[in-house]
Amino acid sequence: MSGTHPSDEAATPVALVVIPARGGSQGVPLKNLERVGGVSLVGRAVSSALAAPGVARVVVSTDHAGIAAEARRFGADVVERPADLSGSTASSESAVLHTMDALADDLPVTVLLQCTSPFVDPRALGAAVAQVADDEADVVVAVAPTHDFQWVLAEGVASPVGHTVEHRPRRQDRAPHFRETGAFYAMRTAGLRAAGTRFFGRVALQPVDERTAMEIDEPADLELARRLAQEVGVTALDVDAVVTDFDGVHTDDHAHLDSNGLESVRVHRGDGMGVGLLRRTGVPLLILSTERNPVVRARADKLGVDVLHGIEDKAAALDEWIAVNRLDPDRVAYVGNDVNDLAAMTRVGWPIAVADAHPRVRAAARLVLTRRGGDGAVREVCDAVVAARTSSSPSQPVLHTSGRPAATTTPGGITRMTRNDVQPVSIGQHLVGDGQPVYVIGEIGLNHNGDVDIARKLIDVAADAGAQAVKFQKRTPEISTPKDMRDKLRQTPWGEMTYLEYRYRVEFDREQYQKVAQHAAERGLQWFASPWDVPSVEFLEDLDVPTHKVASASLTDTELLGALAATGKPIILSTGMSTLEQIDSAVEILGTDKLVILHATSTYPLPPEEANLRTIDTLRERYGVPVGYSGHERGLQISLAAVALGAVAVERHITLDRTMWGSDQASSLEPAGLEHLVRDIRILQDALGDGVKRVMPGELAPMSRLRRVGA
Repeated sequence: MSGTHPSDEAATPVALVVIPARGGSQGVPLKNLERVGGVSLVGRAVSSALAAPGVARVVVSTDHAGIAAEARRFGADVVERPADLSGSTASSESAVLHTMDALADDLPVTVLLQCTSPFVDPRALGAAVAQVADDEADVVVAVAPTHDFQWVLAEGVASPVGHTVEHRPRRQDRAPHFRETGAFYAMRTAGLRAAGTRFFGRVALQPVDERTAMEIDEPADLELARRLAQEVGVTALDVDAVVTDFDGVHTDDHAHLDSNGLESVRVHRGDGMGVGLLRRTGVPLLILSTERNPVVRARADKLGVDVLHGIEDKAAALDEWIAVNRLDPDRVAYVGNDVNDLAAMTRVGWPIAVADAHPRVRAAARLVLTRRGGDGAVREVCDAVVAARTSSSPSQPVLHTSGRPAATTTPGGITRMTRNDVQPVSIGQHLVGDGQPVYVIGEIGLNHNGDVDIARKLIDVAADAGAQAVKFQKRTPEISTPKDMRDKLRQTPWGEMTYLEYRYRVEFDREQYQKVAQHAAERGLQWFASPWDVPSVEFLEDLDVPTHKVASASLTDTELLGALAATGKPIILSTGMSTLEQIDSAVEILGTDKLVILHATSTYPLPPEEANLRTIDTLRERYGVPVGYSGHERGLQISLAAVALGAVAVERHITLDRTMWGSDQASSLEPAGLEHLVRDIRILQDALGDGVKRVMPGELAPMSRLRRVGA
């Protein structure tokens, strides 16, 4: 039966989800068919419901044939909503109760799910269902936590809520208020029937991500949701094959001619890594192009994927390729950019457009990527498919082609886990963990010597090398500088000054960090910092960094760790100069849900005999989180060995010139060194493979020539 949830070992199906979706809408006409992130609002609601643990059946209540067809396409059942329950004054409860009456049997839990909330997390919905099913509450409502300073106005008198004018506690010291989002209401079915309204009995709260907790009522809300969808991105796409155009998808749709008339194109290095990761999952990729230039086949050969080029009728060729490979067209993605892709896009379940595609192609796409052709679009698609195949984090949006439930999460706490059990951590648009590209961090630290221009140049070095992020250090000098060091004199390039004066001299202020952030964004890099004190955490939070790094020296600073944990951001923890017992204490404060640990030895420069790289396995098994490596050695060998031993992130100090003034410069990598490190890490990841012994494509020809006796 469509709309019936498959069995889920993690939760017994006990809930009916009803999605009211009438055709009329005062603010946005046919709002429920509008697309956010390439998917209609009703399609997003159905997909989220079908992916939620504990959901047995999903039904859309509608008075509109187009909405009904869209709901069925995504796997829901449909109940026709009568005219007297379809007007603007009709309550959502009336639609739910009508749907329940139209069905044969009641389930223990009934959920009202609204299409107008486009970012419903299936895990949060499943948790709400579980609370009702386990008799912990009669009603569970989706809420967004807020630490805003709120006021009420009564008879012209303003009064604070949750604080006083005499005492305004810090954000992390205040208990949150909760705002009802309207996304979903899980209710005990018997109580709903008796009360006739969504609130009765014991009411509990299910917190959801405040960043995506929104309702669409007006056109401005719809545009905001579309922009937010681009920021959130689609990190998991459940398909069985990927087909792409070449020009404008793998390339930026430009051709370069030399003086001899020879044509060349530009491709994105990250696309190659993405395709390599996709191939490891066994998902096939086909390049399908009308272009006859041999560069198309050359690129396909280098990537190790199928290619059909010089094709006039791309739709017919696609049909044949799908049939030969016995694929379900609904579970195939096609990525295009121009009008000659339109016919092929109609043949598959997932027509996808690159960010700079022709307007007609964007309009025809079920999903519009955030990256342009030749600038990481292929990588974005590959990462999304890989994420769906490798059980990505539950906080990430997963777009399904069927009602397959999303994978369960790894329990928190300190456990002993194998590498395959460790779930990746999402840092902005990057997944950090096994099966993902090694997350390379260029540690700028204080190597900028207080000069924004030097910082910009170091950001360029990291971007040109192919790193994903750069990191700085942030201190409040009067707090973080030891008292016995403050008045000590130090010789600097700016003359003799006290150590405290020097700390102020090299510290960036807000305006300088805004310039850093802007340049990093222009170069496609994430930036963040190691805060050394609580005010620095607040400073960085105000700049909205995607993650925080705990320096090895700060691992035992429990006040700082508590402030970092309160941000809710992913945390990267360096472990130099620390015992396992000290790391245990830090992890207990930080938690493991969004934690990446870096093995480190805080010797500058690091001699090989102190690297102790086998600790990478020790940390992974002990804490069950992704583990990387922060290196302070000279050269590249130890960092590469760390990757071979399973490090999922590598951090190295970088400099423009190792002879520059500063304590970290001598143990830093110069531009060529960082470029070689990133290049070799990517090669090494490809070379490691998946551990499955098989005959490789390159062995087939030698085998036919050399093997005399077959198996």
